[in-house]
Amino acid sequence: MFDTIDDPIKDDKEFLPDSPHRWDDEKYEQKLSNLAKVINYMNNGCGPDILSVEEVENINVLKRLIYELRDRDYIVAHRDSPDTRGIDVGLLYDRSIFDIDSLAAIHVELPDHIPTRDILHVVLIHKKSKEKIHIYVNHWPSRRGGEQKSNINRVTAAEVLKCSLDTLTSTSPKSNVIILGDFNDEPNNESVERYLGAKDFNCNDKTNSAFVNLAYKKFSNKEGSYLFGGKFDMIDQIIISTTFLDGNRLEYECNSFDVIKPPFMISQEGNRKGGAIPTFNGNIYVGGYSDHYPVGAKFRVKGKE
Repeated sequence: MFDTIDDPIKDDKEFLPDSPHRWDDEKYEQKLSNLAKVINYMNNGCGPDILSVEEVENINVLKRLIYELRDRDYIVAHRDSPDTRGIDVGLLYDRSIFDIDSLAAIHVELPDHIPTRDILHVVLIHKKSKEKIHIYVNHWPSRRGGEQKSNINRVTAAEVLKCSLDTLTSTSPKSNVIILGDFNDEPNNESVERYLGAKDFNCNDKTNSAFVNLAYKKFSNKEGSYLFGGKFDMIDQIIISTTFLDGNRLEYECNSFDVIKPPFMISQEGNRKGGAIPTFNGNIYVGGYSDHYPVGAKFRVKGKE
């Protein structure tokens, strides 16, 4: 999501009024309205308590988005990333439910030194339970140039994140951790499963893994969040520490992970039938929502959602 203002230090020319996309105030306002409609649909029409966002230009865009979501008391957590196009990640959280403890950007240095998105590390404190939650928001490097050729970039992102997690768990082994975002890889790709160590799991089984991938079961059933080449890919994922499975005060609601598909967001025709209605199809303005479906999961506090 981009505003219409030219940022002289970022390559945002694709989303300006004089670009091929003709990205003007009317389209920008429509995009904000569309995103708010999807977000408000989530969590049984109440909107999520925590929302990670990817591919946003700056903090002003996020502040404008939460104005559209003013039925909830959202606060923005954000840091500018070095990505040359100005693509950042961020987190929205409801301050009536959470306090923020800390916020940091984890730099990812790729082998080719091309700037990419930072990983955002946000530590929230759940007001009711007093539990601390470490949230890592990700948007790993794309598969541009081919999946195999670009694989090293996502492996690098995974290694950087794993290093941060190892540092955290070495001093606080019982930390509550949620890792989420667009990984541009699927749950069984080596970046996620091998290097990050996020494993498949069954709610009724014990696991020896420190982290489990909530998206794995849907992925195994050929479901996904992103339609590409006529096939759904599960590149948007939520990974959690197994502390959420141990019956502690904060607990993952078993099998609640889902790909959220509001009926109004589903394309009914063409080569994107069944996929999410995007904002653009090439340079053709469609006026949709996103080319990714959101994913979500539920957590309980003392037996409550």
